[in-house]
Amino acid sequence: MSEPESANPGTADPPDPAGTVTAATPTPVAESKAGDRSPWNWLLFVPIVVPLVTAFFNQDSPRLFGFPVFYWLQLAFVLLGVASTTLVYQMTKRRG
Repeated sequence: MSEPESANPGTADPPDPAGTVTAATPTPVAESKAGDRSPWNWLLFVPIVVPLVTAFFNQDSPRLFGFPVFYWLQLAFVLLGVASTTLVYQMTKRRG
């Protein structure tokens, strides 16, 4: 399969008279990776560390709808993770 030939073989194509830029502009990829170090990201450790503290659910009461604290607290930890992730996302997203 052959590539299409340019209008002027052996030379670069002349610039567009309309002045439009056809080449892709470089994106600042390295800059965006370095900018991800927000202190808000530390909040993502909360839903990881809090369920590890067994003192929170090492008991039978209080019960919620008849469920012992261990079961309904697991659901509360899921909600804590969702809330923390949403908050970190909202505070660190780029506005442009």
